[in-house]
Amino acid sequence: MTRITITHATIYRYRAPVKPGPHRLMLRPRETQDLALRSFDLQIAPTARIDWSHDVAGNAIAAASFDATTDTLLIRSVTTVDLTAPAWPVFPIAASAASYPFIYSDADWTDLGALSKPQYVDDAGRLSTWVEQFVMNRPTDTLSLLKDISTGIGAQIAYEIRDAEGTQGPLDTIDLGFGSCRDFAVLLADAVRTLGLGARLVSGYLYDPAGDQLGSAAAGSTHAWVEVYVPGAGWIPFDPTNMSMGSAHLIPVAVARDISQITPVIGSFQGENGDLIALDVTVRVEDERFRRE
Repeated sequence: MTRITITHATIYRYRAPVKPGPHRLMLRPRETQDLALRSFDLQIAPTARIDWSHDVAGNAIAAASFDATTDTLLIRSVTTVDLTAPAWPVFPIAASAASYPFIYSDADWTDLGALSKPQYVDDAGRLSTWVEQFVMNRPTDTLSLLKDISTGIGAQIAYEIRDAEGTQGPLDTIDLGFGSCRDFAVLLADAVRTLGLGARLVSGYLYDPAGDQLGSAAAGSTHAWVEVYVPGAGWIPFDPTNMSMGSAHLIPVAVARDISQITPVIGSFQGENGDLIALDVTVRVEDERFRRE
């Protein structure tokens, strides 16, 4: 077991006092069999009213509303979790799904719904053609196929840090030959969806004590990856950025069909164009044994 503390701070600075509008915060990690949430503290200045809820995917949502005006808005969460995921996981895939192609049960197919359908328009079928390079045979081993697609993305496409807002479409990432972790995740999700498999995007944090993982700074940072639904095993995590499978080093916060649905902090303010002069985001992911205050 490894106990991790995550400090995630977002600071908005304004040219003059403004009235912050409603903010939607997705900062509280999802508990899983590999992650136990030990504490979560949300700090906001100026003081805000916080209303908690869960969205359709079961993500914890904090809705913040404000009365005061301010020239600085601070949103800071401090979270402690215990990680127990093995480095080499074994997934109990059902016999009916061990080989691809397989057919989901009627109940699974209904519940997966839009998660099994590509999100991006591809009338020419270019993404289907691209993903076929990884399907060696039909039938073929399901888990090996998924690993090959995820690893293939990391091997064929260059990783780059991209701070600009927005995400590239799957074909854009293939054509450009580079992308960020969220671009890699979007490509993987739509690639497996073209094969008829259910996939969802995941946002969260990457714990990187060795400093050898792509997409991290220092011991960790925010990150994006994909979970694919395979009967028997359930949702299996794949991180195409680091060509890895399983939840070791991954701390999920939110899952969704569309990457835009799981942005950690979204909000607005009442003021003039140009009033926002700075936005600073800092993330620390630290082993509790070596944590600095």
